[in-house]
Amino acid sequence: MFEVSAEILILLLGAAFFAGFLDSIAGGGGLIALPALMLAGAPPVTALATNKLQGMFGTATAAWAYAAGGHVSLRRQALPAAIAFTASMIGALVVSWIPTQWIRYTLPFLMIAIALYFALKKGLDDTDRHERLSPMVFSLTMVPLLAFYDGVLGPGTGSFFMLAFVTLGGAGVLKATARTKLLNFASNAGAIFVFAFVATPWWATGLAMGGAQIAGARVGSRLAQKKGARLIKPLLVLSSSALALRLMWDWFQ
Repeated sequence: MFEVSAEILILLLGAAFFAGFLDSIAGGGGLIALPALMLAGAPPVTALATNKLQGMFGTATAAWAYAAGGHVSLRRQALPAAIAFTASMIGALVVSWIPTQWIRYTLPFLMIAIALYFALKKGLDDTDRHERLSPMVFSLTMVPLLAFYDGVLGPGTGSFFMLAFVTLGGAGVLKATARTKLLNFASNAGAIFVFAFVATPWWATGLAMGGAQIAGARVGSRLAQKKGARLIKPLLVLSSSALALRLMWDWFQ
């Protein structure tokens, strides 16, 4: 039934749980799940597609938990989510036609910049600030741009959404985290919709990992709502830095 042995499946479920936990708080769950899938023997495209599949469950669970906690309105995010879904689909469709090597070389430096911003910027807490972009302008510019990137490549999408919501959307750290999850779910869904036709996801394994993602996301989102920026900021710095180091390591492989 499953594409891997029982022993490897148990390890993948553990990886998915921790990925869901981390992703629900600070993003970066793919840093755990994607390498685990590749170590399990999945070809790169299969690993990418399966990662999108299992990641949907964690981001959906986190989005629902933050909405239930009153930190975001899913109804108001319906249009941005639809835009993210469409833009990610387009990115996944054109990924084989556009050069991505330059992105791979610049991405680690962007992730380091995000880590430094959240580590060094004074006054970043859960308090909302002045919006530099209205919600509509944000939805028509930053959302499709970042969702398209998620369909093309993907690493760091949650962190990029977080940074955009804080710096341009005027959201506090907790609210930015909450707003990120539904859009990240929509971009994952758009990518897997395309990958279902052009790639070969491990469906059974991915769905099982999705169950573990749900459990991890439930724990992580509850903890984040209790601790707020005190927990989210250091984990975001840690996950962004780790992703940058991982991407730099890939340069030499």
